Amino acid sequence: MAYKLHGHGEEELGRSAAAAHAQQPRRKGIGMRVWLVVSESGDSHVEEVGKHAIMRRTGLPGRDLRVLDPMLSYPSTILGRERAIVINLEHIKAIVTATEVLMVNSTNPLVVQFVADLRDRARDMPHQKSEDDPNSMTGTPVADGPKLLPFEFRALEACLESACRCLESETQTLEQEAYPALDELTSKISTLNLERVRQIKSRLVAISGRVQKVRDELEHLLDDDNDMAEMYLTEKLAEQTPLKEELYDEAQEGDDEGGVEEYKSRHSSEFFTGVKPNVEELEMLLEAYFAQIDGISQKLYHMSEYVNDTEDFINIMLDEKQNQLLQMGVMLSTANMILNAGIVVVGLFGMNIGISLFDGKPIQFWETVCGTIGGCVTLYLIAVGWGKKKTLI
Repeated sequence: MAYKLHGHGEEELGRSAAAAHAQQPRRKGIGMRVWLVVSESGDSHVEEVGKHAIMRRTGLPGRDLRVLDPMLSYPSTILGRERAIVINLEHIKAIVTATEVLMVNSTNPLVVQFVADLRDRARDMPHQKSEDDPNSMTGTPVADGPKLLPFEFRALEACLESACRCLESETQTLEQEAYPALDELTSKISTLNLERVRQIKSRLVAISGRVQKVRDELEHLLDDDNDMAEMYLTEKLAEQTPLKEELYDEAQEGDDEGGVEEYKSRHSSEFFTGVKPNVEELEMLLEAYFAQIDGISQKLYHMSEYVNDTEDFINIMLDEKQNQLLQMGVMLSTANMILNAGIVVVGLFGMNIGISLFDGKPIQFWETVCGTIGGCVTLYLIAVGWGKKKTLI
C-alpha cells in the first residue's frame, strides 16, 4: 500500500512539473540568430536560422561563423570555401553563396545602404535561365556581349565597394577636420588646440589600422591564385551537377558498395582540388579595389606625415621659446650680479667712518653716484658682450 502511494505521488509531481514547464514562455533555440537573406533575383527576406542549419546550408565550419559574430572583434577577412565565401569587412558580415547572400541582420544605415545596392546589382543580372541553357549556371549571357560576373562576384564587389565607400567617407571627414586644426595649432599653441589635435591623431591611427587590414587581406588574395580559385562558386556548382550524374551511373554499375564509396570520395576530392578556373576576372576586380584602398592608405599616410611635421614644428617653436627664456634668465642673472657690485660700493660709503669725501662739496656726491651707476652699466655690457662672443647667450 505504501508503494502505491509513493508511485502515485511521483506521478502527481511529474504532472505538476510538466504543467509549470508549459506555463513558462518558450525560449529561443540555442544559436538562433536573425539573418537577412538576399537571393540572386534581388529578393530579400529575414530568416531566423540556427547555427547548425547555417553550417549545413553553406558547408562552413563553426570557426568560420565565429568571424561573423558581432560580439567578437575579428580583423577584416575574406575566406573562400567550397560552397561559400565568408566576408568580414568593416560593417559587412556576410556569407555569399552561388545563389544567395546571408548577412547578420542590422539596423545600421550603412548596412541598409549596402543591402539596397546589393539588390540593385542582383536585379541588373539577367535571369532568363533554363535547364537546357549551358550558360545558366555560369552567369554568362547567352547573346554575344560583355561577360557578366557571376552572382558571388557581384556580391563581393558590392561588399568591397561599401567598405571602400565607408573608409573613403571617414578619411575625407578626417581631412576636413585635421588640416585646419593643425594649421590653427601652428599659429596658436593652446590647450584647446592641443586637445583637438590629440583626438584627431587618435582617429587617424584607428582609421589607418582598419584600412591597412583591408589592404593586407586584398593583397593576400591577389598573391594566392588557389584562394581566388576557391571563390568561383558558380563554376563549382556547374561542374558539380554532371559529376553527381557520373557518380550515380558508376554507382549503378559498381559490383560492391565499398568500391562505389571509394570512387565517390576519389572523384569528389579531384573536383575540389583539381578545378583551376581562370582567375583573371576576379584578379581584375580585386586589383581595382586594392588600388582604391591603396589610394585611401596614401591619403592617410600623407595626413600622418603632416601631423608629424606639425609636431616637429611645434617642438622647434617650444625649444626656441625655452632658449629665449634661458637667455633672459642669463641676462637677468648677470644684471643681478652687477647690481650687487653697486650695492657693495654703496655699502662701503655707508660705513660709519670719517673720510675727507664726506666733508667735500655736494657735486662730489653726484659724481660718486654717477660713477657707480656708469661702472655697473659698463660691467654689464662687458659681461653680455663676452657671453655673446662665447655663444653663451
